[in-house]
Amino acid sequence: MNLILRKFIYLFVMLFIISLISFLVVHLAPNSFFASGELNPNITEESISHLKAIYNLDKPLYIQFFSWIGNIMVLDFGISFSSGEMVKDEILQRLPITLAINIISIFFVFIISLFLGIYAAFKNGSKVDKFVEQLSILSFSMPSFYLALIGIYIFAITFSILPLTGISSDDSLNGVAKYLDISWHLMLPIFVIVFGGIGTLTLYIRSLTLEILKSDYVFFAKARGLGTYTILRFYILPNLYPTIVTLLGLSLPGILGGSVILETIFSIDGMGLLFFQSAMSHDYPVIMGILVIGAFLTLLGNIVADLILLKLNPNAT
Repeated sequence: MNLILRKFIYLFVMLFIISLISFLVVHLAPNSFFASGELNPNITEESISHLKAIYNLDKPLYIQFFSWIGNIMVLDFGISFSSGEMVKDEILQRLPITLAINIISIFFVFIISLFLGIYAAFKNGSKVDKFVEQLSILSFSMPSFYLALIGIYIFAITFSILPLTGISSDDSLNGVAKYLDISWHLMLPIFVIVFGGIGTLTLYIRSLTLEILKSDYVFFAKARGLGTYTILRFYILPNLYPTIVTLLGLSLPGILGGSVILETIFSIDGMGLLFFQSAMSHDYPVIMGILVIGAFLTLLGNIVADLILLKLNPNAT
């Protein structure tokens, strides 16, 4: 219980530090949402000053920051400059699709990397091993946006197998048909995330499995006549899980960050696309809201990974 309490204290401290840095970077960036209005001769200085007062931008930065911190403690992220909607409502509308894409992608990255890494290790030196190694190198060396553009050109434009953009072809669909349509639209984005994520993890699992196969306890297990399945289940997998959980926890920021690029390319109406649009228009409340929620989900994911590691290895400190 004390460990969980320490973890959550750490979460809130880190969240405060991340919020402070993000706030300063966003507000000290050149230009602002009101820059175009200031250059417009039809908009008076009084109107600009009135708008800034409404959004609390006429106060010193430290007052703005602590006022904003106080508001987000009650989940009030302010009002969007661009749409005039509550930032919380806009994010809640976009968050489910982004979470769904990333959770599904992480699941497939875990399963595929585990299978390829172990299989390649058991086939060490064979053509299969070489193929998996080259595939992994291709995976982590190819930028996700480039792979996305190639996928769009091949599957959406050339062969018209998968849809080009969006998450739905018909908003009137309901039930199973609706989820099948969404799944069809998300195949290509999820493939891009998964392919870009399996490379490093597969090579690491392969390397670690090779070390385990050379260990004394596996040697004696084989000498006792234990089969491959038994060795895999009781000797290899228990030693792989802690490392895999750690790597997946560390990969969360990259996966969530990649949503900005992929959602923009595929026009998926998620948090990534909202962040890109807000950054282009200098919509401070939305930018800050997304940064805080993204940081919270990343830190929470790392805490969950730590707790899983503790469950797998109770003697770890």
